[in-house]
Amino acid sequence: MATSRMERQRHRVAYMYVAPFFIFFGVFMAFPIFQSLYLSFTYSQGYQNLTFIGLDNYKNLLSDSLFWKSLYNTGFIWILSHLLILPGGFLLAYAINNVIHRGKDVFKAVFFTPLITSAVAVALVFSSLFGRNFGLINYALTLFGGEPVNWLGGTGVWIKPIIVLLFAWRWIGYNMVIYIAGLQGIDGALYESAYVEGASKLQMMFRITIPLMKPILFFTLFLSFIGGLQIFDEPFILLQNTSGIGAGTDNQGLVLARYLYYQAFSRWNFGYASSIAYVMVLIVIFLSTITRPFFRDQRN
Repeated sequence: MATSRMERQRHRVAYMYVAPFFIFFGVFMAFPIFQSLYLSFTYSQGYQNLTFIGLDNYKNLLSDSLFWKSLYNTGFIWILSHLLILPGGFLLAYAINNVIHRGKDVFKAVFFTPLITSAVAVALVFSSLFGRNFGLINYALTLFGGEPVNWLGGTGVWIKPIIVLLFAWRWIGYNMVIYIAGLQGIDGALYESAYVEGASKLQMMFRITIPLMKPILFFTLFLSFIGGLQIFDEPFILLQNTSGIGAGTDNQGLVLARYLYYQAFSRWNFGYASSIAYVMVLIVIFLSTITRPFFRDQRN
């Protein structure tokens, strides 16, 4: 009995140590998740007098042209930006790890600095670069006899490419650092053996480097699904002074997170905003599920 009492006492002490984590997780993670799920089945103007409406919010999304516009814009920006971010980050990591022999830390700092810079500051810099009247890009165009371009206005054709450029410039260094860590974890003896067997650098890339990097490639792709759907700061700051709901001409800069923000804090329809959030979650799960087999470790 004494032994059993001592064991229970030890268990109590252990539970006391881990209890703060579970309390904070429950209050700040689990409760908001389930609360927002409940909200997605309700209608309200504000956070009071919630009316349960079942799946109506999700049904309304199917006929909401702005939702589909924001989904298209988000997909367009995500695909183009990550065509630069993921392959670009990998090539930079490969060059720094295998080609560049001096000043590696300088290159890492140069490409990683945009990530630790405030998103607001970065967006304001890009707003200045692409400003119509006082932007540096238009100033350079006029020096060579060109006409100033209304980059963030006019027909809106340049809005998404500018957001893509800004998003890619800011996040390419993050993926580069992850890939460098993965490359440094590959046993150098594999490359030495392949070199002795007469393999070229290109063959080593596709037969050794990429197969062994598959788990890390999937990890960064999964993060890119989440980050791409959550893009908000860049278009919000760039286009905050434009007409309509602040998403540029013909809502060319309207993304899912911006539309969620508009529904929640401009129209105070938290239920509809929550349904948009859970559609974003379902998209991430779907994309992760269909891409996972392509990155499965063949050794397992």
